Amino acid sequence: MQIIAKDNHYVVVGLGLTGLSCARYLASQNIPFSVVDSRMQPPGLAQLQKELPDVTVSLGAISDEALANANELIISPGVSLEEPAIQRAIDAGVAYCGDIDLFRRVVKAPIIAITGSNGKSTVTALVGEMAIAAGKKVAVGGNIGVPALDLLSEPEPDLYVLELSSFQLERSQPLNAEVATVLNISADHMDRYSDIAAYHRAKHRIFFGCQQVVVNCSDTLSKPLVHDEVKQWHFGLGQPDFKGFGLIKEDGQEFLAFQFEKLMPVTELKIVGRHNIENALAALALGHAAGLPFAAMLSALRDFSGLAHRCQFVTSIAGVKYYNDSKATNVGAALAAIEGLEASVEKIILIAGGEGKGASFDDLLAPVQRACRAVVVIGAEAETLSRLLSPAVNVVKAVTMAEAVATAKTLAKEGDAVLLAPACASFDMYNNYQQRGDDFCTAVTSLKNKSVH
Repeated sequence: MQIIAKDNHYVVVGLGLTGLSCARYLASQNIPFSVVDSRMQPPGLAQLQKELPDVTVSLGAISDEALANANELIISPGVSLEEPAIQRAIDAGVAYCGDIDLFRRVVKAPIIAITGSNGKSTVTALVGEMAIAAGKKVAVGGNIGVPALDLLSEPEPDLYVLELSSFQLERSQPLNAEVATVLNISADHMDRYSDIAAYHRAKHRIFFGCQQVVVNCSDTLSKPLVHDEVKQWHFGLGQPDFKGFGLIKEDGQEFLAFQFEKLMPVTELKIVGRHNIENALAALALGHAAGLPFAAMLSALRDFSGLAHRCQFVTSIAGVKYYNDSKATNVGAALAAIEGLEASVEKIILIAGGEGKGASFDDLLAPVQRACRAVVVIGAEAETLSRLLSPAVNVVKAVTMAEAVATAKTLAKEGDAVLLAPACASFDMYNNYQQRGDDFCTAVTSLKNKSVH
């Protein structure tokens, strides 16, 4: 379906996965466009030139003329709206949108929209698996896996399940989702937002025009201001009440539950940690709001073993378990990993550090003091973390991931866990969190092989 007149000209601002998906979509609709990026070698450039060699691409400093002559700017999530050239174009009246706006203009199928500081990828993937188990044709993507616009290359499904970032939401018009949730909010991307309130406002744009909301009843910042006619469901680790998903304890055993009915024992979950129990409850709430049957959702829950780089069990060496949570790129995510594991191990050897994104690490102090035997710090924030944590726990610095893993092994005792939960972005040492997590897994595997021989 064509949504924009062919005689207009559009400018994709910023490449990468999302910018490339915007370019593909516009080309598929025969819509004239060009691409600008302030970087000289942006990700996705080679692929763009291979797929669409005739598209004009301007690299380096973005000129006012390139933007001012556009009918609409399609701004990639990684590009701040505060960039001076973009702000001047907007002030001059140039329309702008993001990839999710283009997506929303054409799709007819209902959308389950998921955001939050932590857990959103796991919950998105899990809801997708629940929909498949229920026999639905489902498309899963957005900020996870396949960019939203690339989903349009396939026949329209029964349901879309989208993970959305604050960067995507801050430039979007009403999403009009069937079900929307902000799973939780903790300080993140403080190098992009002026304060937590600005970050909160961006996240809550997910609720604009939605039919139903799912609320984390233990996180007041997740609760939206919506009209009374918008149906609300909630989840949390406490005992559930009306329209709530939670935990019921009976004879020393915990059960996932809806309202006053037990659904399944927590012990049947393959994903580990209290935060993943909460993720499971959130997914149940979202799926139920979308009309998925409990039998299918519970079957999917029993089979779901989690995503790579998210509290992923790697192996055991000499009675010590190794977990890769490289996706813990902020303090809230690192706290969730620590608190999720601490009940099932003796002590934790934490590997943390990287690019801090302007965040405060103060909230780590008490949980680290309580749950950790030692901390190995790496990357750009190593000194900051060392100053904060060394009064409470043994802190050791490492230069490489291999050194960090080897050091952690010497500090751990039988029954402990070594946990990579950096509380930081990876860009000081790696291209992305996946590469960081893979490096951790490689180092652990190498260590295990050495211990066997």
